[in-house]
Amino acid sequence: MRSNTSMKATVAILIISPTLAMNCSDYYNYALEPHGPFSGGVYNLSYMRPDPICRTFNSSIVESTLTTVSNNISDPDLKRLFTNSYPSTVDTAIKWKGYAAGSDEELTFVITGDINAMWLRDSANQMQSYLPLLTADNSSNSLASLYRGVINLQARYIMLDPYCNSFQPPVESGVSPSPNPSASDDTVFPNYTNTSVFECKYELDSLAAFLEVSTNYYNATNDFTFFKKYSWVQAVETVLEVAQNMTVPTYQADGNVSVLSYSFTRLTTRSSETTENDGKGNPFNNGTGLIRSFFRPSDDSTIFQGFIPANMMFSRFLASSAAVAEAIGETDLCSRMTAMASDLRTAINNHGIVETAAYGQIYAYEVDGYMGQNIMDDANIPSLLAAPFFGYLDVNDPVYQNTRKLLLSANNPYFMRGPRISAIGGAHDGPGFAWPMASIVRILTSTDDAEITQQLQEIVSTTDGLGLIHESINTFNVSDWTRQWFSWANGLFGQMILDLDDRKPYLLQQSFQGNVSVGYDG
Repeated sequence: MRSNTSMKATVAILIISPTLAMNCSDYYNYALEPHGPFSGGVYNLSYMRPDPICRTFNSSIVESTLTTVSNNISDPDLKRLFTNSYPSTVDTAIKWKGYAAGSDEELTFVITGDINAMWLRDSANQMQSYLPLLTADNSSNSLASLYRGVINLQARYIMLDPYCNSFQPPVESGVSPSPNPSASDDTVFPNYTNTSVFECKYELDSLAAFLEVSTNYYNATNDFTFFKKYSWVQAVETVLEVAQNMTVPTYQADGNVSVLSYSFTRLTTRSSETTENDGKGNPFNNGTGLIRSFFRPSDDSTIFQGFIPANMMFSRFLASSAAVAEAIGETDLCSRMTAMASDLRTAINNHGIVETAAYGQIYAYEVDGYMGQNIMDDANIPSLLAAPFFGYLDVNDPVYQNTRKLLLSANNPYFMRGPRISAIGGAHDGPGFAWPMASIVRILTSTDDAEITQQLQEIVSTTDGLGLIHESINTFNVSDWTRQWFSWANGLFGQMILDLDDRKPYLLQQSFQGNVSVGYDG
């Protein structure tokens, strides 16, 4: 296994299931070793679920779905990868579930896997894995309860430190805060405390993630009364305030430098872990209508702060969550959300679409409103590749299709190619390391059977026998990978299998026992 230089690896915390801490194996170590019974396929994948009594949350609907969908998968290795990965969050990552002090407000603390902290983005995506199974349910042992707890805790975090991306356990949990040595030399404004915040990188997609998990819960359950009970409205008001603050340009009309509501610097040897210009970032022009993002969903700093995928995601879920505000009688809030979402879509069209000689009109990854453009994509969601997946546009949108062709080619500087797997990666783990997450998104945004089959073959053949979705993989050596416990990517894989079971079930009847042959260019 590769020694990962990323923050998410260097601060890994050993987590023991709260269910039976004295008798259950620590999953951080458990996930490093193969366990029987094995799949019996050519890759002979390990069984990686913890014992039932050691799982952090037990859901009958997840178990029944695993059984039903597994029966539709013919290949033994693909079947094992699905049964290991889809329940990853409920099996291993519900670190604590309970109630706010003196209240009936449900709280759910969801760790990313190998770090004892809750990322707004990760936890929303971890819940999204189970969206196809979500129904209205008032019981405390339901998926709906997990969702409510995540929404409530995210609302608390946003009102506490709205520019921060990851947080410590709530005080009600009794779980001790974890040190973050990577952040010990950070200089951040506004100030924060490590007792409540794990890291404070401002990422627009983190705020979009709160709107996303809210939208998903409301649309699946129609439970609008929940959003009136606690702090959801106040949290959304805070989100809008931050978004407005982050439209401020670097220079005022008279040339004076603007005073920003956020700044970040870190003492580090990695340029992607800090920002230019004493924490302000590279200059951002006036009049774009875009919202700044200091960091990407990979937790790497943006080069140009007009980060298009996050602006897409924010616009999409600001518009959809406005329906929640309307349902609970917050008509003024609904109007402001709708207007901002519409204005943002216009700004993306005006500044995020650029002309290229080889591909025609495409979406840039980042822009600065001057003439700076970063043409690339990163594996983490939101990405340009994932724009149809999170609902910003239709998969057949011509500009998206032009963009997709570029992203899945050598003209994307972070499209990693090799004999074992070819997929988009990113600066987080660096050149040569493809992210299976991007392979999964490629499947979710494709209608081409050959492309989907190729991606499934690459994914199932590159888990190093462990039967889990890793963060990244050396495209020439499947034994060189990062993060054995990454719940978001595992849940996303399971969600993708459910999607295929619904729209292309015949693909799950294929065999993936042959040798992988990388080279499909899309």
